[in-house]
This record gives sequence, structure tokens and C-alpha cells, in this order.
Amino acid sequence: MGRLGGFRYREIIRRLKRSGFEFDRQAAGSHEIWHNPETNRYTTIPNHPGGMPEGTLKAILRQAGIEPEEFLER
Repeated sequence: MGRLGGFRYREIIRRLKRSGFEFDRQAAGSHEIWHNPETNRYTTIPNHPGGMPEGTLKAILRQAGIEPEEFLER
């Protein structure tokens, strides 16, 4: 497991909020859309129990325009 593996939903949301993201709307099933009004970027977050797979978190960060190092520092 890499440095980004195993983060839980609540910790991911906490770090995204520190980066300026806000809850926008509920998407299909257990997914949520989060928006950063400063950068006008959107990202989709699955709200599942357990740790987030590393590849999924990398995709979330890519959508959000956040570097993995920046995410880990928050």
C-alpha cells in the first residue's frame, strides 16, 4: 500500500475542506460532488465504509487539482 492508500472518507473530506472544497450535491448512489469556488473545480467522492483505494484517491486528487504531497501535508 502506498502513501495514499487507506484514507477513510471523513479524513479525505476534512483535508479537501482545508483546500477550499465545499459539498455541492448528492450524486448517484453513495457518491457526492464537491466544489471549490476559488478554482471552480469539481470532484466526485464515493462515501463508502473502510479505506479508500489508492487509485481512487489519486483520481479524486487529479479532478480536484491537488498534488498528492499537498494533500498529505494538510
